[in-house]
Order: sequence, then structure tokens, then C-alpha cells
Amino acid sequence: MSWLLEKINGGLVRFFLIVVALFWLVPTIGLLASSLRSPEDMSASGWWQVFAKPSQLTFGSYRNLLENGDITHSLWNTVLITVPATVLVVVIGALAGYAFAWMEFPGRDWWFLTVVSLLVVPVQVALIPIAELFGRIGLFGTILGVVLFHVGFGLPFAVFLLRNFFAEIPRELLEAARLDGAGELRLFTRVVMPLGGPAIASLGIFQFLWVWNDMLVALVFTKSGTQPITVALQTQVRQFGNNVDVLAPGAFISMVIPLAVFFAFQRQFVTGVMAGAVK
Repeated sequence: MSWLLEKINGGLVRFFLIVVALFWLVPTIGLLASSLRSPEDMSASGWWQVFAKPSQLTFGSYRNLLENGDITHSLWNTVLITVPATVLVVVIGALAGYAFAWMEFPGRDWWFLTVVSLLVVPVQVALIPIAELFGRIGLFGTILGVVLFHVGFGLPFAVFLLRNFFAEIPRELLEAARLDGAGELRLFTRVVMPLGGPAIASLGIFQFLWVWNDMLVALVFTKSGTQPITVALQTQVRQFGNNVDVLAPGAFISMVIPLAVFFAFQRQFVTGVMAGAVK
């Protein structure tokens, strides 16, 4: 009887999780269905009608999207902002994390505490001062300025995460590599980086999702020619409220790209999150 109860309970749990997942996916499914319908169909009925009338499905909205220069240019701007901001945070954070974990230098612990204390600084507090600074040095309204802002606010968390992960690497392993003649750079690239792959992948995913979906920083620091997709879609809503044939596919593409990145590195992400949970 106990095994039957366990089986029933396990089935109920799986059923509940499936139901929750389906409810969680409803907005995504609705956005996808809306992006594959014509503006006339969308104004006439809800997106769920596509299941009863599959003939409404069309790629015309995506064709209109590709013909919209503002949206396609903003999508490219998003890539130019997100990729460098993610790569720089991962690279600099990994180097700094290794230094704080395994290298001896004066004031190491105090410097690390200073970096960690920066985690409590809200982004909103720094918007106006950094905007004024970028305006004086000619970076305001440029993609480089947005990238530097994201790098600056992404590094404290990156250093904190990777330093704690690297500190869990057995000291004996590093000492054995040093006895074999490995210097700090070789030790970092050949030993620490492979072992820290899951944590680095987790950091890269977090940073990519944060920068890709950011709207506040981009709204403050970009101009018309450097706006990412989030600001461009918001501008389309403000100027052309009925331009759903562009907004729906643009919003879906803006959402599906970070989802694809997450699922591509899902295994490394879960491994990095669980690292250190079991000794």
C-alpha cells in the first residue's frame, strides 16, 4: 500500500508541476500566436482563436519587422551592448576572483570587502552622476557608455561569485601545478578556468539576461541611433499604438533570444548554482 501511495503522490506532484509550467508559458504562447496573426485578426478576436482557425497563421508580421529599420537596427544595438558587457564582466570578474582567492597582496581582504560593499549600491543612485560624467567625456548616448555602465555594475557580483567558487578549489591541486612549473597565468587558464566552468557559465547567463532585458539604463544613456530593442519597442508603443504587426514579433524575438541562451547553457547553469551545496 505504501508504494501505491508514493506513486500517487509522485504523480500528483508531476501533474501539479506540469500545470504550473503551462500557466507560466501562457504569455509566451500568446505572444507567439499574436506575432503569427495579421493585424486584422488580432483586432477582431483574441489570440487563442488561432487554435480554432490555424489558417490565420502567417509570417507577414515578421516580414514587416525585417522591413522596419528602427527595430532591426535596435536589435543589432542590443547585441553590440550585451555581448561586450557580458564578456568583459566574465573575463575581468574571473581574473579578479582568482586574485582575491589565491594570490597574496597587501590589503586583499579589505579590497574584497570594498568590492562586495558595492553590491548594495542601487543602479538608480548612480544614473545622474554617471550621466553627467559621460556627458563631459563624450560617452553619453554611445553604445560604449552603456557597456561601461553595465560592466561597472556587473563586476561586484561577478567578483563575489567567482571568488567564492574559486576558493573551494583544493589547495593541493594548485600546489601540485606550481610544483610542475606552472605560473599564475598558466595556473589560471589550465586549472582554475576548467574547474570554474559551471560558475562562469552561470555568471555569463545572469549578466546576459540582465543586460539584454535592461530598459532603465538604456532609456537614460542611449539616443535614437543607439537604442536597444527594449527602448525601441517602447518608442513604437508610444508613437504607433496600433502597430501590433511590428510590436508582437519584435517582443517575441526580444524574449526568445535570452531564452535560447539560457536553455543552451542550462546544464552548466544548474551545476554552477548547485556547486558547493553538497560537500
